[in-house]
Amino acid sequence: MSTYVYGITASSHPALPEDLTGVGDPPRPVRVLTEGDLAAVVSDAPEGLRPKRKDLLAHQSVLAEAGAAGPVLPMRFGSVAPDDDTVTGVLAERAEHYKERLRALEGKVEYNVKATHQEEAVLHRVMSENSEIRAMTEANRQAGGGSYEQRLRLGEMVVAAVKAREAEDAAELQSALEPAAAAVSAGPESTGWLLNVSFLVERDSAESFLAEVEQVRKSHPHIELRVNGPLPPYSFVEPGPAEHAGSSAGPGSAQE
Repeated sequence: MSTYVYGITASSHPALPEDLTGVGDPPRPVRVLTEGDLAAVVSDAPEGLRPKRKDLLAHQSVLAEAGAAGPVLPMRFGSVAPDDDTVTGVLAERAEHYKERLRALEGKVEYNVKATHQEEAVLHRVMSENSEIRAMTEANRQAGGGSYEQRLRLGEMVVAAVKAREAEDAAELQSALEPAAAAVSAGPESTGWLLNVSFLVERDSAESFLAEVEQVRKSHPHIELRVNGPLPPYSFVEPGPAEHAGSSAGPGSAQE
């Protein structure tokens, strides 16, 4: 039977509750596989597993239980290996890497910050900052709306100005929050977000980080911020350039 992997810990990690269960219907008992100085928190993998709410919550619950007792490298939902031996083989093969990551992530949590523009507010700001757009808008108004070509040109100018403002605001937001974090990981680009970034934060400094987020929110009223956390440091299982992390990977792949 294939093996579902929740996370990786040190073999010296305190024991988990004996009745802890994870994904599946019925929920599979959680167990620990040990290899040298490392251990993997696993269960049998149910067939046809899908990201249903019940199983997503079960995955998070196991990680929360493990993380409460010490550092854990979280695997993303759906990380499955062919069998137990494959998991312990990966632990042995990547032992130094996983031990380094456990040391680096001890006492830290992840906060994901997403930002989007408030449409009316950013259009007002673009108009106030761009004299050419203001002039063309006024010219079109006086001409009864302007020709099709003039309206098209004005629309193109507004779109370009908004995109430029998105890039500037994203850079400003990240620069403002980076000093309060130990590391930063850019999330996948997606339509609608001008910023999607995860920050690795010392657990004891979380209040300071959140206070900085609130300061940024107040200083950028044309931007809506969504903060999710504290989370297990999913985005920092794998180190990236200059210790900024990429996406997590591990036994069975931890990619989303």
